Amino acid sequence: MIETIAFAFSIMGVVASVTSTFSFPLVSGGHVGMVWGWLIPCFFVMAVASSMAELVSSMPTSAGLYYFSAKLAPPKYSALASWITGWANITGQVTLVCSIDFTCAQMITTAIAVSSDGATIVSPGATYGILLAILFTHGLVCSAATNVLARLNLFYVIVNVGTTIAAIIALLVCSGDNKVSTKDAFTMFENNTGWSNNGWAFFLAFTAPMWTLTGYDSAAHISEEVAGAQRTAPIAILVGVFGTQVLGWLLFIACSFATASVTNLLTGALPLPMGQLFLDVLGKRGMLAIWSFIIVVQFVTGAAQGVDASRVIFAFARDNALPGSHLWKRINRRTQTPVNAVWLVMAGAAVCGLLGFSAAALSSLAGASVIGLYVSYATPIFLRITSGRDKLVPGTFSLGRWYMPIGIIAVAWVTFIVLLLFFPPTQTATPVGMNYAVVIIMGVFVFASISWVVSAHKWFHGPIKNIDNPSLDGKEL
Repeated sequence: MIETIAFAFSIMGVVASVTSTFSFPLVSGGHVGMVWGWLIPCFFVMAVASSMAELVSSMPTSAGLYYFSAKLAPPKYSALASWITGWANITGQVTLVCSIDFTCAQMITTAIAVSSDGATIVSPGATYGILLAILFTHGLVCSAATNVLARLNLFYVIVNVGTTIAAIIALLVCSGDNKVSTKDAFTMFENNTGWSNNGWAFFLAFTAPMWTLTGYDSAAHISEEVAGAQRTAPIAILVGVFGTQVLGWLLFIACSFATASVTNLLTGALPLPMGQLFLDVLGKRGMLAIWSFIIVVQFVTGAAQGVDASRVIFAFARDNALPGSHLWKRINRRTQTPVNAVWLVMAGAAVCGLLGFSAAALSSLAGASVIGLYVSYATPIFLRITSGRDKLVPGTFSLGRWYMPIGIIAVAWVTFIVLLLFFPPTQTATPVGMNYAVVIIMGVFVFASISWVVSAHKWFHGPIKNIDNPSLDGKEL
């Protein structure tokens, strides 16, 4: 159980994820964006996580979400529901790997700039080269045996939590008399988005927690590799999400107190504003010390997400739903892991990484990953509260009669977030600064739709039975 919780928790690396997305609340609300822009989405994300935990407890399988959709949809549409969920999840998984590793590359370039006192500013091309090196290293790590990855995640959780707590303490203590007042830390609002409507500008701050609180479906994707998954997987989801939410909020509160000037952080020369905050508060040596641990956290977060994404590719290919499925569903005899699927993920992430040459790279990658993943989360939940109301046999964890209101809240929230993240970060979009999430999502949607209409509806019939699953009224597709 500990290893599974560690795995789910690792993908949501708190301190590294907050560091990566710190610019979103800074731009969209300043201090209010930091504190309340994080807290408000947490309640709705917990509704999504709770609904997912119930599904995982009932149907623990590496196919995860698209398997749930197939089982809960009306028989006539089960294959289509599975197809939509699977492609949405794969899109989110691959772009999440890219966005994590891209921000890891930005962290490295930030460290280079600070260590050289600003003399060395890494170009976008060199940053892309660092991204490719990280993806290659992650390919090697994710191809290793599962027991090796489990030990790596246990080590990582200690570093993750320890670095987060250290960052909170350091920001509050070392900022000294430069801290803003409690009133300002919780109520000062600044709109730097370019959007004239302050309410809409504040909503864009939700990007930070939504990007951080992704990937917790990983507990389902590795459920076939752990014992007692009906009990272990839902606990891993709920503990991982709640722990990330609490630590993330405390860290953002500390950041809010330590931020004397939002404008100075946004106009700094460093790639990531959080680096400037640590530099201002801790000085060069202190900043580089804690920054090195944050880079480690982000690196392992990317590795964990790479494992999760490769398991999704493997499961979808196992059901012959991908071009070249015979290649991606192969298991390496020595490591007993889907090595080919791992390298397909890394190749896809490398292509998405070309967005790094855009000024709105992180907005595009974060938006695409959140949209893809949360659409795949919401689809089986929607089916659970509609056509699948009487199909689910509860597992160890069950929401009981609360599944309906919680499910409605979850689906409504995801609908709102998807619409929100399609919008550009500023009111006036340019080719360089536009939100390319819509291009990625629509590109996959068009490809998957054409594939379904032309041929897939003839040969794809949903998940192929490979283990006995008594969780759903004895019916198999």
